[in-house]
Formats: sequence, C-alpha cells, structure tokens
Amino acid sequence: MSSKVGKDIAINGDGAVALAWKQMNPDVCAAYPITPQTIIVEDFAKYVANGEVDTEFVDVESEHSALTLCTTSSAAGARTFTATASQGLAYMWEMLPITAAMRVPVMMAVANRTVSGPININNDHGDVMSARDTGWLSLFSENVQEAYDMSIIGLKIAENKEVQLPVLVNLDGFILTHAIERMTPLETHAVRDYIGKFEPMYPLLDTDRPVTHNLMDGPLYYFPHKYQMVIAMNNALGVAKDAMAEFAEISGREYHLVEEYMCDDADYVAFVLGSSFGTMKAAVDILRAEGMKVGVAMPRVYRPWPAQEIARIMKGKKGIIVMDRHLSIGSYGPMYPEICAAGALNDTMPKMYNFIYGLGGADTMVSDFVSVYKIVEGGYAKDVNFVGVKE
Repeated sequence: MSSKVGKDIAINGDGAVALAWKQMNPDVCAAYPITPQTIIVEDFAKYVANGEVDTEFVDVESEHSALTLCTTSSAAGARTFTATASQGLAYMWEMLPITAAMRVPVMMAVANRTVSGPININNDHGDVMSARDTGWLSLFSENVQEAYDMSIIGLKIAENKEVQLPVLVNLDGFILTHAIERMTPLETHAVRDYIGKFEPMYPLLDTDRPVTHNLMDGPLYYFPHKYQMVIAMNNALGVAKDAMAEFAEISGREYHLVEEYMCDDADYVAFVLGSSFGTMKAAVDILRAEGMKVGVAMPRVYRPWPAQEIARIMKGKKGIIVMDRHLSIGSYGPMYPEICAAGALNDTMPKMYNFIYGLGGADTMVSDFVSVYKIVEGGYAKDVNFVGVKE
C-alpha cells in the first residue's frame, strides 16, 4: 500500500482535479475558463507549460468549441479532458448528446454552479441536471478527496470497452472547488497503472478499420443506436463496481454505487447529492443521539441510475426524503421521480417527501437538515417542500 499512496497534502477541489489530470497525463485538453471551474484548467495549464505532462493544451473561443474539439480528438484516438460549469455546460449542450452518441469517453469535470437567470455564480445542481439525459456517465463527490478519486475512477469506467461513454465528474462549486482540505493522493505510477492505456473502440485514424462518425441516422438506425447506449449504461453499473473495488485495493478508500450512512435500521432515510451528504451526516448524528432512527444516502453514480441499490435502501422504511438542489419548475425536483421509480421495484412504497434546498448557493445548515427530518416525522411535510424560503 505504501508504495502506491502518496503523502497527505492540503489542496482545493479544483487543484485536486488538476492533479489527477496531471497524473493521468491526457493527450489533449481543450477548455474555456468559467468560475468556479477556472482553477482546474489554470493549474493544469501550468503543468503543461512546465513540461510535467505531454498534453496538447488548446485555448478555444468558447465552451461549445471546447467540447467539439474534445469530441473529435477522442474520436481520433486521443485521451481527452475538459472542464466547465453552469452556463459553460449549457453552451456545450448541443454537443453533449453528439459526444455520447459517438461513443467517445471524454472526461469532463463540472464545478457545479447554478444556471442563470437571474445571474448567480454560486452552487446548485442546475447545470448537471440539465445534462442528465444526454448519455453521459455522471459521478458525484462529497469532498475534495472524492473529487480527486472520482476523476480517476470515472475515466476507468468511461474507457472500459463495455461502456465507451463520456463522463461528468461533479464537484460543488466554491464549496469544494475553492475549499482547501487534507487529501491523500496516489503515487503517479499507481494512477497510470490503474487507468491503463486508452484503447478507443472506433478510432477515426485506424486505417485498418476505417469508420465514419456522426452520419445522418434515419428511423431505421437511430433507435437501435440509442439502444446500444442503453446497453452501455447498463454495463457501466457492473464496470463501476469493479473499478471501485480495484481502486480500493490500491488506495484503501472504498466507494459504492450508492453511499449509505446509518440506513440499515433507519425509519427515515434522506437521499442527497454532493457536499450536502457530509452536512446531512452531521444532522443524522445529532438526531441519533436524541433517539431518532434516521439515515442518509448519496447516489455516487447518478448515471447510470442505480435503481436496484436505491430500492434496497428504501425497503421497509416509514418515509423517504429526497433532497433536490435543483428545481424543475412546474414539477418536482429532478431526483425525486427517479427515487420514486426505484422504490416501485419493491412490493410496498414508503411515504415520499421532496425538499428543494440551496438554490443559487443559499446556505443550508446542519440545523436546517435536522428540521427536515423532524418535519417529516411530525407529519408536517408536504409533497414538495422548500427549505429556507417563505412559502
């Protein structure tokens, strides 16, 4: 273990992602700066300038151009990375489903930030939720260590021959991107041994097996090609389990499709994404000390959706709380219907509650999460509830 794990360092989330990129040494990186992602590509550009990586770094004029370049680069057989946030991801949106349909495993870090308007640069999950149905894998991080680890694990999943889909690695803007935490990196040789060599499924530049990407796809072929992506997503669940198990062997850090905290004997379980998982665990500790049986879970892998694992956690509970850091205006939060659908795999369904919180960076404290559990246990919750605003 000691030969594979490095010394502890103090680093922010953006720097941790850039460090993981440095250790993986991609062939190409194309990016455009946007707060709070900019530090990732700034730090990585320094590694390029100092000759610490072999990467071709391309400064492009927009996020749309960044993803276009990354898609074609990856299709040509180059391991390719990018990063963005908020409006940048929105500007890429036209290319997101094209990248996925071309089955190129581009790595993208997303420093989660609210999507305007009104104009706001703080954290919520509006950006990634708007991209959730485009065919990209999607992983969430609770802290800086996990932002580093998910960057490495995410590439391992994406490049697997049974998957070959692009991947989004999410870290909460400012909360993780700019917060300095203690982190234990791997040694560079261990990272490179773990990810292995990139072997694209359909490289454009392979003259022995000529292919064409992104042609016009009529009704006869469009649906079957989309279904192939469904199969790849389904494959990714097993691939992710294996990748996480292999990562645990070299790092000592265990990850799962869905992370659980105090869920086994809980009457009420909350589901939450990102850095709020840690805040919610603190609320669980307080309520457990008061004798209230509560727990919290985080879908580490958001795409593909780990329905079976979520159904298992929900089984036999009195109530399920779904904490959404984004609002589908006119409906529920985006994670709520998917949790309900997973619960329908069981014979019985617990009472379901949706809480919307933290939009635009609105502070949500441990005490707020404690109140959420108490409101539900007391029978005061509505179907959809809003934390921190007057209804």
